[in-house]
Amino acid sequence: MQVFKEKTPLKAAINAEKSKAKIIGLVPTMGALHHGHLSLVKQALQSCDRVIISIFVNPTQFDNPADLEKYPRTLDEDIKLLEEASDHLWIFAPPANELYGENISSEQFNFDGLEQVMEGKYRNGHFDGVGTIVKRLFTIVEPHKAFFGEKDFQQLQIVRKLTEKAELPVEIIGCPILREDNGLARSSRNERLDKEQREEASFIYQTLLKTRELFGTKSADYIHNWVKEQFKNHPVLKLEYFEIANTQTLKKINRKRKGHNYRAFIAAYAGDIRLIDNIALNNEE
Repeated sequence: MQVFKEKTPLKAAINAEKSKAKIIGLVPTMGALHHGHLSLVKQALQSCDRVIISIFVNPTQFDNPADLEKYPRTLDEDIKLLEEASDHLWIFAPPANELYGENISSEQFNFDGLEQVMEGKYRNGHFDGVGTIVKRLFTIVEPHKAFFGEKDFQQLQIVRKLTEKAELPVEIIGCPILREDNGLARSSRNERLDKEQREEASFIYQTLLKTRELFGTKSADYIHNWVKEQFKNHPVLKLEYFEIANTQTLKKINRKRKGHNYRAFIAAYAGDIRLIDNIALNNEE
């Protein structure tokens, strides 16, 4: 398994692969890898000859310095996990100055309003940070395909908008959410949950399943109020937001329209640990 810390040798190795007509895939991660990440890698390996996994905790997408500091960094374990997965993988694990130079700051982006709702509303500057790092990774790796999990569905749509606006020749592929046995969406942050929090966090997915059931007969306002009521007296979880939105625009809906696809999005805290999840409410895209 080759582990690259610098972009120049990585680019040279990728160009050598491309000269042999190899299809290059990219799976961007912030490390602390788990089976959810491996499901992205597995999907990438099905359609790519060489898959690059980037491991980089991107400072510009954290609006909370404490969250950045606490984010798990487990590079040695990550490498071991990937070594067991396939011999068609390369790792790109650069230091911050390799991607940002001496100025660790975000570019400014206009994602046509996708960045102003939900995560963008509650995490100031988050999607400028996401756009900055994804654009730089795409410039370095120049992948044919890039793979992102649907757990961060808003991020997925923003990356699609980024490639469209910047006219980047990358196919963006969304991969289904992988869940723990109790339904909790797999996330690196789950490792910070204690036993009780981890068990209680399954309530998030159970709420989303009930939301999908209600969506067939109830209005969006009714469901919104119902969800808020469910979390009101929860002993462990505190609701930050719940939205039902159009999957293309991510705008909150007032009423359902025929021929449109919708998702329910949720963010909640277990102590100081922030968890997000979403679910398709009607036709999958």
